[in-house]
Amino acid sequence: MTQRQVKTDKLLAFAISAFAFLLLAAPVIVLLINGVTSRAWEGLPDSATILSAALLSFMSTIAVVCLAAVLGTPLAFVLSRYEFRGKRLISLFIELPIVMPPAVAGLALLLTFGRRGAIGSLLADAGIVIPFSIVAVILAQFFISAPFYIRSAQVGFSSISAEVEDAARVDGAFGWLMFWHITLPIAWRALISGMILSWARALGEFGATILFAGNLQGKTQTMPLLVYSIFERDINAAIWTGLILIVLALIALSLSQWLARAQDKMT
Repeated sequence: MTQRQVKTDKLLAFAISAFAFLLLAAPVIVLLINGVTSRAWEGLPDSATILSAALLSFMSTIAVVCLAAVLGTPLAFVLSRYEFRGKRLISLFIELPIVMPPAVAGLALLLTFGRRGAIGSLLADAGIVIPFSIVAVILAQFFISAPFYIRSAQVGFSSISAEVEDAARVDGAFGWLMFWHITLPIAWRALISGMILSWARALGEFGATILFAGNLQGKTQTMPLLVYSIFERDINAAIWTGLILIVLALIALSLSQWLARAQDKMT
C-alpha cells in the first residue's frame, strides 16, 4: 500500500468519524446553545413545578441507588464467583432491561405489580397499591437502571486476583470477613462507578415511569416527565429542565470514566 493510499484511507476514516460525531453531538450542542442564547432560565412562570420534579427525581434516584447497592451487590458477587446451572439465563434476564424498550418495561411492571397483576393483586388485597405512586417511580427506575450497577459490580469482583484472596485465606480471612476487608476495598471503584451509571440512568428514565407510575404533578412527575408535559406550552421551561438533566448526566459520566481509568491504573 502506497503512502498516498494510507493518507486517503486516513482521511476517509476521519471524515466518517466526524460525520458520526456530528450526528451524536449536534443535538446536545444545539440544545445548549439555545438554552444560553434564549436565557431559558429567566422568566419561568412555574418554577415551583420544576423544583417539585427535581426534588422527586433526586429522592427517587437516591433510593434506587441504595436499593441497587443492597440487592445488587450480593447478586453480582454470586454471579462473579460461582458457577451453577442456569447462570447464563439468570444473567440474561438481569441485563435484559438494558435493551428492553422502556414502554415494554412499564407494561411488564404494570402487569406484575398492578391492581390485577400477578403480585399486585395480592398486595391490593392487603391494602397496598403500588401503581401511580412514588413506589412505582422507584420500582420503574430500579428495574431499568439496576442492571448497570450489577454489571459494573460483577466486572469489579471478577477483576480481583485469586492470589489476593488466597493470601487472605492463609491469614485467616473467610466469608464475610474477607468480603468486607478484602473484596470491597479492592472493588470499590467499580461499585461506585456502577452506582453513578445507575443513578444517571434512573434520572433519565421516562418510558417505564410514565406507563407504570403515571405523570402526576407533585406526586410521580420526575424531570423527564416534566420536559414531556411542558414542551408544548413552555419551551423555555422544557429547555431549562433538559439542560439540568444534561449537566447532571455529564457530571455522572465524567466521574464514571475517571473511576474506570483509576481502576485500570490499579490493575
